[in-house]
Amino acid sequence: MNPKEEFLEKSSLKAADITHRNKLRFNISKYLAGVEEGKKQYTDLELARRKAHAVKWKTIESLDNYLMEFERNFLRNGGQILWAKDAEEARNLILGIIEKHNGRTVVKSKSMATEEIELNDALEAKGIEVSETDLGEFIVQLAGEKPYHIVTPAMHKSKEDVAQLFHEKLGTPEDNTPEQLTMAAREALREKYIRADIGITGANFIVADVGGIAITENEGNARLSTTFPKVHIALAGIERVLPSIHDLALFWPLLATYGTGQKLTVYNTLFTGPAKDSEAGGPEEMYVILMDNGRSDILADVQLRQVMHCIRCGACLNVCPVYKTIGGHTYGQTYSGPIGSVISPHFAGKEKAGHLSFASSLCGACTETCPVKIDLHNLLLYNRNLLNNDGYAGSMEKRVWKWWRKAMLKRSLMNMASGKMKNYMFKKIFAKSWGKDRDAIIFPNTSFNQQWKKQHGKAS
Repeated sequence: MNPKEEFLEKSSLKAADITHRNKLRFNISKYLAGVEEGKKQYTDLELARRKAHAVKWKTIESLDNYLMEFERNFLRNGGQILWAKDAEEARNLILGIIEKHNGRTVVKSKSMATEEIELNDALEAKGIEVSETDLGEFIVQLAGEKPYHIVTPAMHKSKEDVAQLFHEKLGTPEDNTPEQLTMAAREALREKYIRADIGITGANFIVADVGGIAITENEGNARLSTTFPKVHIALAGIERVLPSIHDLALFWPLLATYGTGQKLTVYNTLFTGPAKDSEAGGPEEMYVILMDNGRSDILADVQLRQVMHCIRCGACLNVCPVYKTIGGHTYGQTYSGPIGSVISPHFAGKEKAGHLSFASSLCGACTETCPVKIDLHNLLLYNRNLLNNDGYAGSMEKRVWKWWRKAMLKRSLMNMASGKMKNYMFKKIFAKSWGKDRDAIIFPNTSFNQQWKKQHGKAS
């Protein structure tokens, strides 16, 4: 099967999986309730969103300047900067650093950028032990899975699923409570922090004026992953930049509110380079790898570049009717939901991910909820237009829509399609597209226009 056919098949299976949908519905409902509560901290939420949009617009429009400013300041702080044009180069740079320092064990805090380049597979192929330290990431790593959600990697698992997984992998009792499961994970990870050679993180934000990266978290695992190892490697997409440390006062609460419903996440840290002589802990060397991997192509498109404003809060996934029906793994890409459907065709290529731009109801809920006001549903339409201009739609599809347009513009042609003809066409041609899990549509024998004319003596 090609990627589109595989996506459609997986979507049909997941949409019909009631157990999966109930778990997803339950977990998302908790987040949505939390987000609504978190919004109450703002006296003028719309103003905060407009300000955030303006800051990101300003940054992305002058991205080269801010990246250079960050590099100058980070180098001045004693850190090292590397640039990666694509996923392969990013992987090779990280492997090169680990090899240089004779690293054999790695601890990682949560990072979608490292998922994007499939770093864990590359490290394990070289015999390097890599441990995810975020609880959700730890769970999916134990399960041999990819993250299910941008913010909540194990959203698809119930507490019973996790208890069974820990029982099989860690030998804990099958009836452990969530608190006991958390303690078991903590116990398993403590030793890994202490003996790790390398700590790897992402970056929620790159702060240009102080030459630092900002990381926001709830568990403290990022701090532990960067305190014990002698080397800290941070991988970040080039779009993560903010101009000033003062912008964090706006963006940290927005990310927390829309990500988890908190006023502020528990741990918010700014890393400005390796540990200073006066500091008790921290790495001896710190590297920041700035990754392009398709972002420059997005930046070059004036209409599309606003998608680089994204702060990866995951809010658009939680309100998307498609995501809530088929879940995260079905997308087959690092980034799922509306934001993933916009950026994945440009990161992974149109052949692998172009179909995702059509996996949307275009209801606009994603645009309405986005904290930085990205016009997501119209960008999905824009992607579709780009794909169709490149010949994505087949000749038969084009002919069908051409005749459909003609019929919709002429009442006499519309009335020619009787209810009997529509019912026949639906039963013989469109039944599979409509889906076996939906009730069939029964069309009346006469159109609304004809019925109106019969009752009122004139056309509607």
